[in-house]
Amino acid sequence: MHEFKHFPVMLNEAVEALECKKGKLYIDATLGGGGYSELILKKISPEGRLISFDIDNYAVEYSKEKLKDYENLTIVNDSYTNIKKYLDENNIKEIDGGIVFDLGASTPQLTSRTRGFSFLNNAKLDMRFNQSADFSAYDVINDYKEDELVKIFSEYGEERFSKRIAKKIIEVRKIKPVETTKELVDIIFEATPRIKSKIHPATRVFQAVRIEVNHELDNIKNTLNDVLTLLGNNAILSIVTFHSLEDRIVKQFIKHYSKEWIGGDWHKPARAWQVSDSIYIPNVKNEYHQPWLEPVIKKPLTASEEEIRVNPPSRSAKLRIARRINKK
Repeated sequence: MHEFKHFPVMLNEAVEALECKKGKLYIDATLGGGGYSELILKKISPEGRLISFDIDNYAVEYSKEKLKDYENLTIVNDSYTNIKKYLDENNIKEIDGGIVFDLGASTPQLTSRTRGFSFLNNAKLDMRFNQSADFSAYDVINDYKEDELVKIFSEYGEERFSKRIAKKIIEVRKIKPVETTKELVDIIFEATPRIKSKIHPATRVFQAVRIEVNHELDNIKNTLNDVLTLLGNNAILSIVTFHSLEDRIVKQFIKHYSKEWIGGDWHKPARAWQVSDSIYIPNVKNEYHQPWLEPVIKKPLTASEEEIRVNPPSRSAKLRIARRINKK
């Protein structure tokens, strides 16, 4: 079995939020190493049903073996962006239990020596969650125009030296393509001044490129809109995020649908939903709606000091929880 060691962040809190009940359907949108799925299955078996999604072949291979004894589990080797498509194709009308998301990259992905996510290991520029995809970090670094690089470094990485780094990348690749993570790290070091910081100088750029390669923010926005139409009354959304961009999307999504609103087909967003270019709610054009979501907690939960000690990346995680209401 391929090794896939991953620490599910706020495992108990995220799964407890689902209020797991036997006989209901639950979705694990981001299977990873199977931590959330295993705990959900322990709570809902044998009557309940769990469908878990992951686009990463290694995660699916590992979790299929780990969870092989659960007959009420279906593992789908596909992106969570296709949850709605999968349910439609399998004539599943509603998620009556709830759904959990553990957003961002997993520990095995970030620490892999071969997949190019980490600036600590020298590897080819890759960063693809989906290993069968054609588009990779190599394409971003070697094909994007200077202003496009500045945009993603600034918006997705919140990198203060975006212009300097983008300019240096253009200079270097005029001579030869940037092919490895080490080459990119060297460019970042050369382009940025030395400042005192606990954060490695390449952190923000690598985050930005990873988000761009995998369309992470657009995927979150679109999937949340899809899932909202599928959740049954009182079904739960339990979402763990790892950086401010993800958390802002989830926060504003819950905020928007926790108020009265007017539906429409691909219309301009309400002020509360500025993180998205549009909101798509099918077949409700110009209809008035009561709130569709109810926040279960006012402020996000964060990892305990003990969890942060054992798993330092959990220090940036936030858990937001909401309940589907007023579904006719």
